Amino acid sequence: MSRIGVFPASGGLGSSIVKHLLTLVPASQLTLISRNPEKHENEFAAGATVARGDYDYPETLAHVFEDIDVLMLISYASFEIEHRVNAHKTAINAARKSGVKHIFYSSLAFAGDYAQSSVAHVMGAHLETEKLLAELSAGPNPTTYTSIREGLYSESFPIYTNWFDLRDPSGEITIPHDGHGPGVAWVKRDELGEASARLVANYATVGGANGPVAEAFPFVNKIVLLTGSKVYSLKETAEVLGRAVGRDVRIREIGVDEYAGLDHAGKHTYHGVDLAREWCTAWEAIRRGETAVVTPTLKEILGREPEDYETTIRGIL
Repeated sequence: MSRIGVFPASGGLGSSIVKHLLTLVPASQLTLISRNPEKHENEFAAGATVARGDYDYPETLAHVFEDIDVLMLISYASFEIEHRVNAHKTAINAARKSGVKHIFYSSLAFAGDYAQSSVAHVMGAHLETEKLLAELSAGPNPTTYTSIREGLYSESFPIYTNWFDLRDPSGEITIPHDGHGPGVAWVKRDELGEASARLVANYATVGGANGPVAEAFPFVNKIVLLTGSKVYSLKETAEVLGRAVGRDVRIREIGVDEYAGLDHAGKHTYHGVDLAREWCTAWEAIRRGETAVVTPTLKEILGREPEDYETTIRGIL
């Protein structure tokens, strides 16, 4: 079996992937890389290798991927494009120099049905990273890849509903969208983590020094789109939130200028730059149907129907 690395092995998606990998492969086959490796004491005790690596300190990535055959690369947590892409490039180049054979990359499920463009600013870095991985897979000394376009997390609803708080709910959601039209195929983050872990473990099991047998792992140098099984308009999303908190919740559409001018308590600020206006492009992408695509892939990988959105929201409470 190939040796598997996860970077960063922390955060919501990373922690979920690690948790599920530990049920699929021996801990001794795992290298878990994060900025705070001391948080992985349990995995270390189980036999996993733990190492320090940090996107923001490129020198920590120079040798941390050595002895890893298959890398699960989780995208840099940011909304920027250039800084985020550069962080990904640094990690990918370090992985290639260290001999990594295949890279799984956690992308995002904007850009519609496997499209290569999006109006959503947040998708920009993912598309650039996918392009880079495709180029490297076709060039000299190729490194193969699988880009997993992870569906919009059910748990990420606050950023699409102007920070709606289940524990201090408002009756009104003010966003630059009227709530109607195409919506979002929301999907539970832990189920994305489980499916991603299954893909990685499958590749590591059937793959070898010369790569996997195509019939056994059909996602080499391809994009995989993981979504929920039902699309909820933003109006329906607000109704689900309302039922969960026991009150009526409605959407009031406002303009982009008004939204950008609201006090978001710095939640749209990255490296000192307020990107609230850029974030508004996410609602335009939703309006155009970019997140209203449903695929059966998640269900097929899990072997069960994905958890529905309302169940996940009620579970949070």
